[in-house]
Amino acid sequence: MPASKIISLLPAATEIVCALGLQENLVGRSHECDYPEGVQQLPVCSEANFSDGMTSAQIDVKVKEILADALSVYTVKRDVIKALSPDVVITQAQCEVCAVSLTEVEQALDNYLEKPTRIISLQPNSLEDIFGDIQTVANALNITGAGERLVEDLTERVDIIRHKLKFMENKPTVACIEWLEPMMISGNWVPELVAIAGGMAVLAQAGKHSPYIDWAGIRAQDPDIILLMPCGFSIERTMREIYILIQQDGFNELKAVQNNRIYIADGNQYFNRPGPRIVDSVEILAEIIHPKQFIFGYEGNGWIKFSL
Repeated sequence: MPASKIISLLPAATEIVCALGLQENLVGRSHECDYPEGVQQLPVCSEANFSDGMTSAQIDVKVKEILADALSVYTVKRDVIKALSPDVVITQAQCEVCAVSLTEVEQALDNYLEKPTRIISLQPNSLEDIFGDIQTVANALNITGAGERLVEDLTERVDIIRHKLKFMENKPTVACIEWLEPMMISGNWVPELVAIAGGMAVLAQAGKHSPYIDWAGIRAQDPDIILLMPCGFSIERTMREIYILIQQDGFNELKAVQNNRIYIADGNQYFNRPGPRIVDSVEILAEIIHPKQFIFGYEGNGWIKFSL
């Protein structure tokens, strides 16, 4: 039988649990878990230690200040978790900035809960790791078969794109921007997703953390496509800071600008969440990179084209 009470402190893990058919077993969530919509009614078990409405630059400064003082970017609500009495708590060890970390959960709950509770920690760096994490969660919740079926379904969707692009020789270069100020290029699984969708990611390596990059690096690469997908930002939120990109020296001379190939994607809901909708992210990339070959229906919601 699956564990009866699950708390997820990671949006991607919440989506994994729900996709595995165990949404009713969720008793608590993180402050960032918002999909599927029904989970928003669950008790919130964490909070961020900085305010909403800050700019990219302000968020970067605040996070670095917090970490420099050996503090946590997030607070785990121990009393809420204790009251919910979970059998399983799911968190992550991939990024101390992106979500509540394994260390924070262990420190918060050490000798605090009144019954044995299993902590599952996810740490994906590639598409294979994400699928592996789905199976890890399924195994831990005693629904191995459901995990196998979900991974098989997701893999089939990826393979459809791979097959359609098998003989495609035109592979545009793509700069995926994960943060605007200071500027960062998306690493980890994103370069791999770009490759599956028929492009070539620039300035970042698959499986490696997202690097900081100066604007001169982007100008030197002069990519065919620029895709903005800031971590934790919706399309609307990114639009409020698009001026950071526009005001860069030589912006108007870039090929991507000249050819009207600047795009904004919902990084918060898709690319930054290593769960089932990472395959939606591949489909979004396929629509953007090869629009004549793919129409999945994400335009206007998952991504938009930006024009000056």
